[in-house]
Amino acid sequence: MAVPAKTDPITDVHELLKTLIPGSAKDPELVEKRQDQIVQGALSLFFEKGFDRTSIREIASACGMSMGQLYHYISSKDDVLFLVHKHMHELVIKTMITSGFDAIEDPRDRLIHALRTILELMTEHRKLFQFVYTESKHLDKEHLRAILEVDDKHIVGFWRRLICEAKGGAIAEKELDLAANFVAYALVFLAMRGWNLSLTTSSENVDFVTDFIMKGLGMHNR
Repeated sequence: MAVPAKTDPITDVHELLKTLIPGSAKDPELVEKRQDQIVQGALSLFFEKGFDRTSIREIASACGMSMGQLYHYISSKDDVLFLVHKHMHELVIKTMITSGFDAIEDPRDRLIHALRTILELMTEHRKLFQFVYTESKHLDKEHLRAILEVDDKHIVGFWRRLICEAKGGAIAEKELDLAANFVAYALVFLAMRGWNLSLTTSSENVDFVTDFIMKGLGMHNR
C-alpha cells in the first residue's frame, strides 16, 4: 500500500480559516496577530467559566479590545470557538514540525518519537485539549465540518502516514484507517483522564500509553 502523501498543514489551516472567518481587516499579519490575541484572552475565560457562560463583551475586555475592534476580526462567539480549535490544531502541527521527528531515519523510531511528543504536549496543555474536546458540540455545522476535515487530513492523516511507513506499507487500507483513528483517539487519554492517575508520574504515563499503542499496532516499543 502506498504511503499517504505529505501536505502543507499550516497553509491549509490558514486558508480554511480565511474562508470561514473573513473579517474586515485587510492586513493578513495583523489579522493573525489579533486573532491569536483573541484566543489567549478567550481561553483565560473559557477555562474558568466555560463557553456558554462567557459573553462576547467579556472576551473583548480580556483581550484588550473594544467591541468594535473585536468585530474587525470575528463575527460571533462561534468564530472564537473555531479560532480556539484552529489554535489547537496549529499547536499540534507546529510541535511535530519542530520536534525533529522527520530527521529520524527508522520509521518505527519516528512513530515512537511522534507518539511521545504528542502525549507530552497533551499533558502540558491538558486544559486546552479538555476544553476543545468537551466544547466542540457548540460549533455550528459549517465550522464543525471544517474542523473535522482538518482533523482527518492533518491529524489522523499524519498517523496514517507514520503507521504505514513503520509497517513497511504492509497493512490493508481499512485497517490503516482504523489504526490511525484509534491512535488519534488514544492520545487524548492523558488529557481527559490524567486527573485520575495520581499513582503514576507524567513520564510513566507517557511510557505506558506509548508502549500500549505500539503493542496494539503489532510493533513492540524499543
